[in-house]
Amino acid sequence: MSRKEALTKLKDVLLLRREALKRALDGDLSLLQTLSQEGGDVMDAAMDTAQDEISSQLVEVESRELSQIEDALGRFRDGVYGNCETCEKPIPLARLQAVPYATTCIECARKQEKVGYRPGPNPFGDSAQSPHASR
Repeated sequence: MSRKEALTKLKDVLLLRREALKRALDGDLSLLQTLSQEGGDVMDAAMDTAQDEISSQLVEVESRELSQIEDALGRFRDGVYGNCETCEKPIPLARLQAVPYATTCIECARKQEKVGYRPGPNPFGDSAQSPHASR
């Protein structure tokens, strides 16, 4: 299988995962709303609060993954999917198969970890997005 064919299959995986996450997030949000509307005694309230916290954390993780998938699909549209954003070399297929929304090769990822790089929102509160995110 050629690299191009493998990347096309990974795009299909990303599209399926995106749809699954969107459905899960819709369900998680409705569950949170349902739980907050129900009443009960103090023990039920404590259990509901714990469940809300767990659900909230799951929603956060799923939302982050969904954002990474949207960014990867943007890189597909821009024709740069599968290339390291740091060194611009092709990311090995094994890495992309393990993490289809990876933006860096393993070598550059390790370098970023050593210097404490953390992708995500600007720590100063700027809401800047990746140039590959949905427009």
